[in-house]
Amino acid sequence: MGFSAAGFSTTEGWDFRVLGYWQLRYNGVQVAVGARQQRLLAALALLHAQPRHVLAAVLWPDSPERQSAGNLRASVFRISHELPRLLNATDPLQLDAAVRVDLRAVRELITEITLNGAGSVRPESIDLLQKADLLPGWYEEWVIDQQDHLLNQRVDALEALARAYLVAGSFSRALGAARAAAVVDPLRESAQHLLVRCHLAEDNYASAVQVYRSFRAHLGRELGVEPSAHFAELLGLDSGVIDTRLLVRAMKTS
Repeated sequence: MGFSAAGFSTTEGWDFRVLGYWQLRYNGVQVAVGARQQRLLAALALLHAQPRHVLAAVLWPDSPERQSAGNLRASVFRISHELPRLLNATDPLQLDAAVRVDLRAVRELITEITLNGAGSVRPESIDLLQKADLLPGWYEEWVIDQQDHLLNQRVDALEALARAYLVAGSFSRALGAARAAAVVDPLRESAQHLLVRCHLAEDNYASAVQVYRSFRAHLGRELGVEPSAHFAELLGLDSGVIDTRLLVRAMKTS
């Protein structure tokens, strides 16, 4: 790994990033880590504390049990000796409690929104939730499961913010949250539905219709299906065909 343990002190600390890309920093300096050790650290960040035999099976699913256990022991040994105070090398195995992991902040934000709504959430939280892509480019099954789970949680949280802002009459913030939800999951109808509601709340019918049209076309290309009849009814449209006269009227009055 090419990182010396010399000079470590209790005031220095680890920062571990798994959102957007994998990165490990020590006291602000990026640290190079081998591929096996990267995967182990990522698993601990995503899955929290895990028994060693579980981690071995997750990380080396196609290897015999004895070999996967050996791989894990070697990775733990190398991290423990070359990157002090990064692991709590017990069983279950876990990252040291002092390690700062960006994923924790996003999970805490999602929990805060779920429990308390939008009241104590800072405006920049919308941008954080939109951009919190988990280890893009990683395609192992255990990572994909966590990617899907976090994506759904992010969209749920953004939709909850949009609904709360709508109720409060904060239409601009509601629109921002709904747009972010639609960016995170472009095929999720509930996010598009909220986006339309936000435009209608601002009396912007033309934009609302355009959102519906774009979503309908995208859904047809990707999945070969139509939006729900309920979605079309929100705009006073036929679920199969958009009334051109309504669209022209909207353009004239917007």
